[in-house]
Amino acid sequence: MTTPTSPRTTKIHTNGLDLAVDIRGNESNPTVILLHGGGQTRHSWGVTAEILALNGWCSVTVDLRGHGDSDWPADGDYMHFAFRDDIIGLAEQFNSPALVGASLGGMTAMQAIGVTGPSLARALVLVDITHRINADGGRRIGSFMASGSEGFASLEEAADAIAAYNPHRPRPSNLEGLKKNLRLRDDGRWHWHYDPRFINAVRIPKEMASVPGGPAAEAARKIGGFGTPTLLVRGKMSDIVDPEHVEELLEMIPHAESVDVSGAGHMVAGDSNDLFNDSIIDFLNRNLKG
Repeated sequence: MTTPTSPRTTKIHTNGLDLAVDIRGNESNPTVILLHGGGQTRHSWGVTAEILALNGWCSVTVDLRGHGDSDWPADGDYMHFAFRDDIIGLAEQFNSPALVGASLGGMTAMQAIGVTGPSLARALVLVDITHRINADGGRRIGSFMASGSEGFASLEEAADAIAAYNPHRPRPSNLEGLKKNLRLRDDGRWHWHYDPRFINAVRIPKEMASVPGGPAAEAARKIGGFGTPTLLVRGKMSDIVDPEHVEELLEMIPHAESVDVSGAGHMVAGDSNDLFNDSIIDFLNRNLKG
């Protein structure tokens, strides 16, 4: 019977900031870096990181700038290029890792590889993100994040807000897990564990708008030329990635694989974790372990 692995928590300095990371598994094994979406923390990958470690990988989960226990940039820079450069610096401290990125993490990981070339990462997994997004879905995410800007009176109130955003996902009966993404501040309210300036700074830039083009599309075309093994895992109920976005991405990265996870929305890893984990493990094993 397999036993859980205990993460080693540390800080890694990159691009002028200290980023909080959890490392699981044998550090001599091939590395997989897991990059969360906007407003989340490294804890959103807990189960996936554990499964990867138990399957012979060294999994690294990271709090992106301004999130979780990582530094908040003094200048409040939360443009995509800043996240991209953080990822480049982080990946360079490992031996050509695989990058798995959800939403913001995937978009900026794709751009990181496009800027630096194929030596940065051995593989790329995009989790419900391509070179562009559905604009209505993007606004829905923005509205959800902004709705918590004043904090919540209780964990129950926060759980209600999450349930309203994800009505297809069962509301958790145990709310202790929310404490990994919320912090009780001096005002007595529970706030999301990220810099409030992130909400004000983030705008849907050209590369994520409802029209194809921009830096993300350019990065995708470069990855198509590099031959970097690429997998897109899309939630079949996603309101962010449309079927035509998938078709466009596969034209730009002809060797890429794509899988739809039934019963999952934008938060694929949490909605259908077993199917999600199986897809990633199979892809990594086939492409990186021979």
